[in-house]
Amino acid sequence: MRRKSPAKPVGPVVSPEILEQAKRAISPDKAKSVTKCTVCGAEVTEVSPEQLCWVCRRLKTSAWHDIEQQMPAQE
Repeated sequence: MRRKSPAKPVGPVVSPEILEQAKRAISPDKAKSVTKCTVCGAEVTEVSPEQLCWVCRRLKTSAWHDIEQQMPAQE
């Protein structure tokens, strides 16, 4: 019984032009557009009007939810 011969390399799977476009897409120049959270200073990846990171935004909505639950009890 014969063994299969190793496969010959075909060449680069991704064309060099596409690879260069991908490298430019993740270059540090894009990181400059990332803003900082106004509360904790973490990076804000989304464009949001309040410029909060996801943790601070979650804490804010949680606090609003707690206040809304307490309001009927105070009245």
